[in-house]
Amino acid sequence: MQWLNYHHLLYFWVVAREGSIARACEKLHLAQPTISAQLSRLERSLGEKLFRREGRNLVLTDAGQLVYSYAEEIFALGQELTGSLKGMARNRPLPFHVGVAEVLPKLIAYRLLQAALRIPQRVHMVCREERPEQLLGDLAVHRLDVVLSDAPANPSSHVRVFNHLLGQCGVTFFAAPALARERKKGFPNSLDGAPFLMPTAHAALRRNLELWFESKEIQPVICAEFEDSALLKIFGKAGEGIFAAPSVVAAEIEQQYGVEALGSSEELIERFYAISVDRKLRHPAVIAISEAARHSIFA
Repeated sequence: MQWLNYHHLLYFWVVAREGSIARACEKLHLAQPTISAQLSRLERSLGEKLFRREGRNLVLTDAGQLVYSYAEEIFALGQELTGSLKGMARNRPLPFHVGVAEVLPKLIAYRLLQAALRIPQRVHMVCREERPEQLLGDLAVHRLDVVLSDAPANPSSHVRVFNHLLGQCGVTFFAAPALARERKKGFPNSLDGAPFLMPTAHAALRRNLELWFESKEIQPVICAEFEDSALLKIFGKAGEGIFAAPSVVAAEIEQQYGVEALGSSEELIERFYAISVDRKLRHPAVIAISEAARHSIFA
């Protein structure tokens, strides 16, 4: 099968429209010998002369008129195709694959991800929740656009990533109303000997709480440990123990779980990160998360 060279056809089409090789050279930003050589090759491949000279002008032959009519249709269809694809790109939702470290409080994750869904472009978000080390592996091979975590990626990790601090806040302590009333007076010393619900060792908050308790010489009674922060709060709602959470979502925790705040500490600091493979954030949804964190959530 003999294939038509569409580059040659394009040069012919532009020459025919412009009426001369010189004007076609200006349009295509090519040298005259280049276009002349391509036209000659097209004529040889088709076995027909496409132009004849009349004075200084090039005029289409009968074969040239036929080829030009096909070229007009071919390049019109090409423009229609690219226009349709651009339209599809505008209408197609922006894919956004995000990994959420399982220890990240759900209310914090929601506040951050909510910003991604409010950008002007429609977003199709796929959210995965796993341990950070598993998420970072998927981030490295571009299965994820970003990982949200309560701690930066470990520098000793073999994965090359960049930590972007989204914000920080203090920590508030909560309990079911009866337990809160019992332990509110004399906070934080009232936490000594109190039933306490702890996040597991994977959470940055766990390590911070242990150091803070030690500095205050407080020894709560650890009743249970949880990887799932939402499950921990449900146990707290049921009166099984006191628990700690980021102060930035204190109002939502009290409203959603029906618990009361005993007190808070600004010595305890919770930090939150967006981890990406890029030194500078690029994905529109991730940029929206960063801006919302900086200007409203942790402001």
